[in-house]
Formats: sequence, structure tokens, C-alpha cells
Amino acid sequence: MAVAQLKFCTGILLFILISLWSSVLSVVASIHEYRMESFSQKSNACFFHGGSEGLYASKPHQTSSSSSAEKGKSFIRFDSVNFVRTKESALKENEMQQSTGVVEAIILEVKDRERIGSDMICCTRSLSEDGSCKVGEVIIHKNPDNPEWPKRIKTSFEGNKEEAKMDIEEIEINSTGMYYLYFMFCDPHLNGTLIKGRTVWKNPNGYLPGKMAPLMTFFGIMSLAYLLLGLGWFLRFVQFWKDIIHLHYHITVVIALGMCEMAVWYFEYANFNSTGRRPMGITSWAVTFSSVKKTVSRLLLLVVSMGYGVVRPTLGGLTSRVLLLGLVYFIATEALELVENLGNINDFSGKTKLFLVLPVACLDAWFILWIFSSLSKTLEKLQMRRNMAKLELYRKFTNALAVSVLLSIAWIGFELYFNATDPLSELWQIAWIIPAFWNLIAYTLLVVICILWTPSHNPTRYAYMEETGEYSDEEGIALTSATGEVASKLERKERKGSIVIGEDLEEDKRE
Repeated sequence: MAVAQLKFCTGILLFILISLWSSVLSVVASIHEYRMESFSQKSNACFFHGGSEGLYASKPHQTSSSSSAEKGKSFIRFDSVNFVRTKESALKENEMQQSTGVVEAIILEVKDRERIGSDMICCTRSLSEDGSCKVGEVIIHKNPDNPEWPKRIKTSFEGNKEEAKMDIEEIEINSTGMYYLYFMFCDPHLNGTLIKGRTVWKNPNGYLPGKMAPLMTFFGIMSLAYLLLGLGWFLRFVQFWKDIIHLHYHITVVIALGMCEMAVWYFEYANFNSTGRRPMGITSWAVTFSSVKKTVSRLLLLVVSMGYGVVRPTLGGLTSRVLLLGLVYFIATEALELVENLGNINDFSGKTKLFLVLPVACLDAWFILWIFSSLSKTLEKLQMRRNMAKLELYRKFTNALAVSVLLSIAWIGFELYFNATDPLSELWQIAWIIPAFWNLIAYTLLVVICILWTPSHNPTRYAYMEETGEYSDEEGIALTSATGEVASKLERKERKGSIVIGEDLEEDKRE
């Protein structure tokens, strides 16, 4: 029944993954592109969300060189933004009129959001009587400390033309904050108007959004950390290559995947920072490496918990179930990563993301339950067989895993609280710690596994011993002068070993 459910989930997730790949045509980020998109109605105004990013203030321009000034400059630039109204709306206008409809671009810092509108967003005749606003315009209450903000940029339709082109304009950012861009119009005759073009958002050190900028440094540090771990593991691997077991190869694969994942993400972020775009090829490789590494890491934890290579030589009948669970998890994670990393920096809708987060969360819970259930059985076997060295090894591993799970649950609670109390991303400067924590805890667990299962001249403390059986005394057989007595002891131990091996094989078949 469980296998059938996993196969059904695999089919559904494959369909979602294929749909995502086919729907995403290009990947853009700090260059926000608008492709004939429509406006939404709110109160007495129509609006379109043009983007939101954390932006740092421009650095002081210390030289007269334009290139140097551009490097330290933070801005929002409007490039070829056009508004297209319907033919019916255009035909109703007099072609001799200079202005027959206005669309406003409003740029504001999130802390000034209450300065846009009041009970109504657009100014009416009754509201205009006190002279605080003009009829047909968005109501903006200027900041007394900075009268130029929030910014308003007007674009007018001329005569009965169907299209209005916005002037190329660059707004410099001189105050660090989370900035929002909205396009609005108050004229009901413009209903059905579409927007096309793009805006460019830039921070002083590049196009990487402010909430993502620290992650580039983080991925660089993690790449170095994985490199050091891989170097240390490789030296031990080569030094004791004659005593290597299959589990060591699995650990090596996870370390290699971790190095590739961090390096590709760093390169992807560096490219994003220099160009403002996220090419599909690079981003897809980064997403795929991340999904593969997460899947293989969880499978490694699972097979270690089952005692693979330590208590049992193979997984027996459980192999197909383990691989199927890994495949389903990979597809679910790949779909979620594509949603989070492809498209505009504003993210997809909350409902779409939630629809993809739930399968990953359920599969993670499934992994945790299976891992601890397997650990319980493995510890019970080792205790019955009086393998004290292996029992101590697995107790340390269980304790490390339990601590990581408790930390993860606590962090999930913190993450939910963080997102619930910061819906407008006002705490964007520390938001990078959310994804960074999961990479750190995965790396820490990998280091623990590398320490516990490090290659050595004496692999009997964790390797499955088929020749002597699991009841063999790991501290060695005390040699005596009576060779006949030693021979009889070895014969009895071999018989016991054969019985235990037979029992393990029968247990594997039943599982």
C-alpha cells in the first residue's frame, strides 16, 4: 500500500515539475520585466505591483569618474515602460487633446506605506476642496523629513493614441530600506490597460537584491568549508583505502555533491550580482545540485540508521522502497526549488508556494519517522548481540540526530513566527539567516557522520563482519597455549555466526 501511494505521489509531482519547466520561459530578477500584464482593482484605483526589493543607500561619490560613481550607486531605473489601453478607450478620446489619461508610478519605502491614500486611494472632488490633492491623482502624504518621498512619476496618453511611453528615468536611493513600486491610475476610462517593459533595480555593490546579498558570501564560505572537509576525508580515504567499506563511498558522494552545490550557488549569485539576470541554465544546475544533494543526504541518514554496512550487508527487500522514497523527494524538492528561484524576485503567490511546500514537509516527516524507527531496531539488535563498540557508535549518532531534529523543529517555529510578523519584509537585512541555517545543520550532520565513520586500520568497530558473525567479541580472542581449546572456540563462534547471518537474511526478507 505504501509503495502504491509513493508511486501515485511520484506521478503527480512529475506532472507538476514538467508544468513548471514548460511555463517558465526565462529567468529574471533585479531586472523586472512586464509582459502585457493587467492592472488590479482596489478601492477607487487600479494598480499593478512593479516590484519590491531591499535596497542599500548609495555610497558617497568620491570620484568624478562615471564608472566609479555607477559602482557605488543604488537606483531604480525605468527602461522602455509602455502602457497600452484598449481600442475602445482610445477611440472615445479627442485626438487633439494633449492628455487623455494618466498612469502614475509610485515608489515608496515600506515604512511610508500609510502615506498612500486614506479611505480612498484616488483623490475625489470632495477631498480636493482643501487643496491637499488633485482630482484623478493618487493621494500621497509627503514625508515631512524627506518631502521628495514617496516618489510620483506621471505618464500621460496623448489624444486617441493606444500606447503611452514612459520616459527613461533613474531614481537614486539614498536611504536603506525595503522599496515597493506600484503603477496606478484613477481614470475609469483606462480600465483594461496593460503594461509592458522593464525596470532595473541595483544596489551599491551589484544587482543582487539586498536580502540575498549576504548569501553570496555565505555560499563562498560554505564552499571553502566543504573543500576542507573533502580534503580531510580524501586523505583518510587514500591512507586506509584497503579498509574502505561501501558506506564510505556513499559519504564521499555526499561530500562531493555538497562542494558542487555550494560552488554552483556561489557562481550563480555572482553572475546574478554582475548582470541582474538569472540565466535558466546556471540556475537550473544550481537547483538540481541542491535537490540531488538533499535527497542523497537524507538517503544516507536513512541507510546508516538501518545499519547498512554495520549490522546488515544489504538492505534486502527495503532497497526498492528506499529508492522510491528518494525519487519522490527529489521531484518534490526540485519543483519547490524551481518555484523559489525562477522568475521575479517578488516570488510566486503564497498559495502556489504552499502547495509545493506541503509535499516536501510531509516527505521530510516520513524520513524522520523511518530514520528513528530504523535506529531503534538497530540499537536493539546491537544491544542483544552485545556489540558494545557499535552500540556506542550508534548512540552517539542517535544523540547527534536527535539534537539536529530538535533544533530544526525550533527553527521551523522561528521561521513561521518570522514570516508571520514580517509580511512586508521589513526585516529583510536578516532574512538570509533562514536558508543559511538549513545549509549549516546539513553540513554539521555530515561532519558528525565523517567523524564517526572515518576510515581507519580497524574497520571492525563499524563494519559488518560476515566471517565471524555479529556475536564475535570485538576486542579479540584471548590466545592461550592450548591450541585445541582455541580451535573449538572458533568453531563454536562460526556456527553462531552462520545462525545469526541466516536470521538477518530472513528478517530482511520479511521487511
